[in-house]
Amino acid sequence: MDQTHTASESSAVHRDDVGARIGMWLFLFTELILFGGLFLLYAVYRYLHPQEFHEAAKELNVVLGAANTLILLTSSFTMVMSISYIGEGEKKKSIAALGLTIALALAFLVNKYFEWTAKFHHGLYPNSPELAARSHGDNLFYGLYYSMTGLHGLHVLVGVVLLSVVLVYIVKDKVNPDNFIVLDNSGLYWHLVDIIWIYLFPLFYLIT
Repeated sequence: MDQTHTASESSAVHRDDVGARIGMWLFLFTELILFGGLFLLYAVYRYLHPQEFHEAAKELNVVLGAANTLILLTSSFTMVMSISYIGEGEKKKSIAALGLTIALALAFLVNKYFEWTAKFHHGLYPNSPELAARSHGDNLFYGLYYSMTGLHGLHVLVGVVLLSVVLVYIVKDKVNPDNFIVLDNSGLYWHLVDIIWIYLFPLFYLIT
């Protein structure tokens, strides 16, 4: 009886983990649809206004964009290390790696804040007099820039909150070597945030 009961409990946990993983993948799929539609919209407008998009992109800060790319790539690595460490029972190392991931995410947001602030200072924001005097293509470029990078920034902020909650769970042993599906799923979400930026960076900062 005891063996049967134990096997039943183990199976239930396994089914819960599988269900949680499937649920996360379904959520990520909806996110891909959302950003995929925006990328398609970008492609259409860029095709219609290639020169305006090219000139507007020159006004973006490539250094900050590249720095944020490096930050997110590094944060994906530390995210993987946190999951690996918890699986090996290295609680303190997992906490440190996850804490570093959160710190890098905050650094990304700080960089983005300074970048947006500089653009606002120069009058380059939606419905500003500066943009109103420019071409339709310029307005479309900056409209997409603020919409897409802003939405991505919101996802980064949500990621910071999510990872912070998971960090508390690790500290309290609610996430441990025998049960770290929450951390694993959080890692999947964070990798999506990283992948989206990898596409946003060249589209806005490096277009020719």
